[in-house]
Amino acid sequence: MFLDRYHNITDDLVRISERQGSRFAKEIAGDFNPIHDPGARRYCVPGDLLFALILGHYGLYPRMTFYFRGMVTGDLPLRLSADDGNQLQVSDAEGRTYLDVEREGEGIRDAAVTEAFVRRYSAFSGRNFPEFLEPLMREQGVMFNPDRPLVIYDSMAFELTGPVADDVSMDLTEATLDVNGRRGEEHLRFTVHSGGQTVGHGTKRVLLSGLQPLDQARLQAFVDDYLERRRTFS
Repeated sequence: MFLDRYHNITDDLVRISERQGSRFAKEIAGDFNPIHDPGARRYCVPGDLLFALILGHYGLYPRMTFYFRGMVTGDLPLRLSADDGNQLQVSDAEGRTYLDVEREGEGIRDAAVTEAFVRRYSAFSGRNFPEFLEPLMREQGVMFNPDRPLVIYDSMAFELTGPVADDVSMDLTEATLDVNGRRGEEHLRFTVHSGGQTVGHGTKRVLLSGLQPLDQARLQAFVDDYLERRRTFS
């Protein structure tokens, strides 16, 4: 599977190096958040890669919810829970949980469909900054700290109400940002399409920390640098 290059499995433990996580973020999700750069002071494995590994390992289900419990550092040995019941977990050797997953319905075992869903959702998710989040911050008159942008994946969920093929795609339907002092909650709502029909819907929740008053020039400089990194990546 295409995910093999983004993780290693030894003795039933999954390890994701900083380089592997960074490559997934950039190559698959188009996500250039500095927190995913190898060597970053607060490096973390992209949440979309954990999401992808769950679907690759267990399959795609009509109703799934993902709760991200903590930041996964590079090369941390991870254990995937047994493939039984509707509750799944990703945890470390000490038992700390990093991802809780709920699933319902009959599993979709078509590898091509699962891969397409992973690729399309990750690409949609990776569009969050600057396409979705930047306008919301400008509207609210706030921004994250450009020197230490803390934008953390909190949860996502989707429900499929119709048949899904490998032409699946996602479109944003609503984006909101709730600000409470120096913290913020961004909510993205999206629809799932396949075969020319709407076949589902979903949500993504993102937490922002260290919010500060909007400085148009500093935010624009960060955006310009971000887009330049994306443009020149190879």
